[in-house]
Amino acid sequence: MIIAALIVAAGRGSRAETPLPKQWQPLGPARVADVTLARFANHPRIGPICMVLHPDDMALAPDHPGLILAPGGRTRAASVRNGLDALADHAPDLVLIHDVARPCVTSSVIDGVIAALAHGPAAAPALPVTDALWRGAEARVTGTEDRTGLFRAQTPQGFHFAAIRDAHAMAETQGTADAADDVAIARAAGLDVTITRGDEANIKITWPEDFARAQRILGSEMKIRLGNGYDVHRFGPGDAVVLCGVTIPHDRGLQGHSDADVGMHALTDAIYGALAEGDIGRHFPPSDMQWKGADSRIFLRHAVSLALNKGYKINNLDVTLVCEYPKIGPHADAMRAALAELCQTPLDAVSVKATTSERLGFTGRGEGIAALATVTLTGL
Repeated sequence: MIIAALIVAAGRGSRAETPLPKQWQPLGPARVADVTLARFANHPRIGPICMVLHPDDMALAPDHPGLILAPGGRTRAASVRNGLDALADHAPDLVLIHDVARPCVTSSVIDGVIAALAHGPAAAPALPVTDALWRGAEARVTGTEDRTGLFRAQTPQGFHFAAIRDAHAMAETQGTADAADDVAIARAAGLDVTITRGDEANIKITWPEDFARAQRILGSEMKIRLGNGYDVHRFGPGDAVVLCGVTIPHDRGLQGHSDADVGMHALTDAIYGALAEGDIGRHFPPSDMQWKGADSRIFLRHAVSLALNKGYKINNLDVTLVCEYPKIGPHADAMRAALAELCQTPLDAVSVKATTSERLGFTGRGEGIAALATVTLTGL
């Protein structure tokens, strides 16, 4: 069974009072949209994921392999229709439609919706209203309302794909084109909607203070991983060395199966180590001749993508190069910039430094260069 996710992220969110729409505001180490996307990308049963963006925001789209993008429409319903059309080629059986402004959605909420779809065409999480309800005008209470049978709706709202696509196609004629959510459109089309268990943590960021509240919720469950890497390459014939992506003229070169970038290799292994994914040799075997002389950026990009796909961001990294020559200091800033770009990490979270071994050992004798790297990953 193919289960797709459709994340609606085309709104402007003016009530949040932020310089950019709220989905692009930082929430810990990532943006709201990145955190929300990771909640579905990390779910083992979710297949294709589509994110609907305002046409002006396409350049801000998360860098996630296979992410499908669709343009937003005039209304929320129009945006959802565009997303459903974009997913149609993937022939999903089910689709979960989620507001990007709910980055704290849990796996248990998602699982509950999926389970309910085995017994009906539509399901959505909600919480029963427990507070007293008042009517008011001009800052005064004018009446009360019975809260019996009332629920606070949440997302993701799940549907059999064909059924909700048909329901959206009929929305214009049924007068539900401006509906607040997809449950309203589904009910107008005659679909029964099962209520599943919501979660108080599954808040919707609406007001400025909601960012801090979401951060507290996420902080209580943040995953942190630490990885270390170490690599060595010997000197041989050549007129330059490549270190942390920067080519430095030298009277010798470093020898290796790839371009022998010892700094980038150590960093790549540190990321693999933090993910418990082995080392470079596991993913790019030296026995495979296609990697002979390869640019080490290929290896590092793979490790970074693997981390992102597992729901982690690189929070900070530190690389130490151990050598007598060449001198690293004049090139350290260029190395930091290269690694920051490849790791999608702010420059002020990237450290590259060098030390000698006081003429001791193989590095002290000028026989090669060693590198150590440490990386911290934070889970989204």
